[in-house]
Amino acid sequence: MNRTHNPVAGLELAQIGWVVPDIGAAVTMLTNPLGVAGFPPVQQVRAQDLGMTYYDRVVPGEWLTTQTYNGGIFVELVQPLSGQSMFHDYLSRCPAGGIQHLAYRLPVEGFERVTGALRKQGQTMISAVDHPIARMAFFDTYQILGVVTEIMGITPEGWKAVEQMKGA
Repeated sequence: MNRTHNPVAGLELAQIGWVVPDIGAAVTMLTNPLGVAGFPPVQQVRAQDLGMTYYDRVVPGEWLTTQTYNGGIFVELVQPLSGQSMFHDYLSRCPAGGIQHLAYRLPVEGFERVTGALRKQGQTMISAVDHPIARMAFFDTYQILGVVTEIMGITPEGWKAVEQMKGA
């Protein structure tokens, strides 16, 4: 297929997202024996503060998260705490945790083109966030890929943040 006719042309794999029952244990496991270094302190996040939707509605949901840049890709860890979210759903289905999503990024100008193509293909959007550094949409691609597919449309401010995170 000619890449100019490919609706996802220009996307690059940017992040692996693990949902885990114990974020401290996951950081230790990835850091000590595996050498995945640089995890910043864990932060508590509320869906309501991000305006993060869950099936088109902002609902109460809290989790812990941290991420680091390793080998050309971001490694994100999420531990659900309370409420509802795709992270809570995943841990309910897979109590031991695991890779819940893969994130692909492109400049924000292409975000609607790619997310529209996924919707047209029949993919259901589970969650979305419109943040100053990126627009993010999470699609239920479990049946096809075994994981959620996240599309990140990175803003000009976001590219600066990405470079800062890479250097941290």
